[in-house]
Amino acid sequence: MIQAPDQVRAHWQRVMEMLRKQFPTAVLVMEAAQDDVLAFLHFPQEHRRKAWSATPLERLIKEIKRRTNVVGIFTNDPAIVRLVGSQLLEQQEEWQLQRRRFFSGATTAKLPETEELVELPDGDKSDAVAIATA
Repeated sequence: MIQAPDQVRAHWQRVMEMLRKQFPTAVLVMEAAQDDVLAFLHFPQEHRRKAWSATPLERLIKEIKRRTNVVGIFTNDPAIVRLVGSQLLEQQEEWQLQRRRFFSGATTAKLPETEELVELPDGDKSDAVAIATA
């Protein structure tokens, strides 16, 4: 069930308060990350519904579990890294080659165009580049 943005923010605050006593460091991380984690709340309702869903990741995790269960026992850590890494690479290639979009053109049109300043890794602000996003 998709909740209203105010409900999601209130729930985030309740969770932080529940954790504050036992995990104060985790709460500091949550406070710092709140804007980033809840950024999807600024999207149109149709987009929030898709962003809320973890179905593609759940399918990927299920497939990794299935393949690791077939093998059973791994001889060493690099063996499991190779198996899981190959599965992740295969999935990433599939996602890149898919022609369908996660969001339809109609719902993407509802997003406001913004321009943000992107700094290059060396931190030189004279090399900053403005990127228009839609």
